[in-house]
Amino acid sequence: MKKNNNYISVVVSVHVICILLILLASCVTRISTKKDTGVFVDKIEGLSKDFIMGVDISSILSLEESGVIFKNEEGKPTDIFKVLKNHGVSSIRIRVWNNPFDDNGRGFGGGNVDIDRAIEIGKRAAKEKMSVMLDFHYSDFWADPAKQEVPRVWQGMGIDDKAQALYEYTKESLQKALNAGVHVEYVQIGNETTGSFCGEKNWINIAKLMKQGSRAVREVSKEKKKDIKIVLHFTNPEKNGEYERYVQILQKQKVDYDIFASSYYPYWHGTVENFSSVLAKIKELSGKDVMCSEFSYFYTYDNADDFGNTISKETICDKPWPATVQGQTSAICEVINATYAAGGMGFYYWEPAWIGVPGSTYDERSKLWEQYGSGWASSYASIYDPSDAGKYYGGTSWDNQALFDFEGKPLASLKAFNLLRTGAVTDCAPDAVEE
Repeated sequence: MKKNNNYISVVVSVHVICILLILLASCVTRISTKKDTGVFVDKIEGLSKDFIMGVDISSILSLEESGVIFKNEEGKPTDIFKVLKNHGVSSIRIRVWNNPFDDNGRGFGGGNVDIDRAIEIGKRAAKEKMSVMLDFHYSDFWADPAKQEVPRVWQGMGIDDKAQALYEYTKESLQKALNAGVHVEYVQIGNETTGSFCGEKNWINIAKLMKQGSRAVREVSKEKKKDIKIVLHFTNPEKNGEYERYVQILQKQKVDYDIFASSYYPYWHGTVENFSSVLAKIKELSGKDVMCSEFSYFYTYDNADDFGNTISKETICDKPWPATVQGQTSAICEVINATYAAGGMGFYYWEPAWIGVPGSTYDERSKLWEQYGSGWASSYASIYDPSDAGKYYGGTSWDNQALFDFEGKPLASLKAFNLLRTGAVTDCAPDAVEE
């Protein structure tokens, strides 16, 4: 039988076209269902929709007052609360200092966050339907394991008078925030109260103060018909047996609280596996909820404002992930997964927007830090904290741990809050190569 070459050519052409159409359809399907997100993210199976995806942006007002502009992914100036909401953030944590100003009204820095400025931040969060955690430091400036200074107006008080003052201040501040429309769902009584609190180092006195803070929250909750949760906050989970000791003390002293919260900075606080194990143990021992209330990780060793960063290339510490956007993303995902696996109810990223302020020179930026409190401390804080802020005041030491680049545009790592619920892929290409 004689072959018809024209017929064969037509058949081959049809087959080739069909194959091309199938391949094209496959590509379209793959693109539509596997959008390149810029980062790899493994889905956390069964992650509750109620799991808190939070951030602490207490410095935000001072940054904006200094001229910092935040943008969306397209680079268009956009309210940062809207950007955060669109990226899956559900809650905002706000530190509250009693009076972070000198007698002339000049702010100590770090956002100059008293209750009035905290309310201003909280109202913007409420506009985007985000809950708020008020983090009362019960100090006029930073409270952490290194220092827990009593507010100036409480200095010289005996423990009973101080406890009463703390109760009244907590109750009045919380009422004021709720009356202003802030969606307060959590109140933290003290910040990183690891062995000291509000000038006290004796646990009997510490517990007495905590109980008065809790009493104020319970009374306002009842008055406002709200279920506001009480948070106690500790750090150094890497220290064997410390958290268990705190739980036993709190039980013995009958301190009323709902959530045992821990900071976890992986370059200081041990492995993720140990952190998860400690949280799970505390949840079982205390019968309370647990959470990670402070975390961050660096994505670069670059510096935005010429003020030294907390973590630099030269810093000797644990660095379990590379200083890249993917490294930062992986850190976020693994710590959230570890918190959830331990039965934790939420996670807060600390100061993801604390980038450098405008200015072509250090002196230009320094003027903004001093005027608006957008650095970690101003020189005016020396009257309250002479040995630390008084000597080392200046800009932000956190810009390389932010979730926004130095121009205020969100990094791909900010997508993690949404993508942990779905998983995500990207082209296999490094975002940076460390030396």
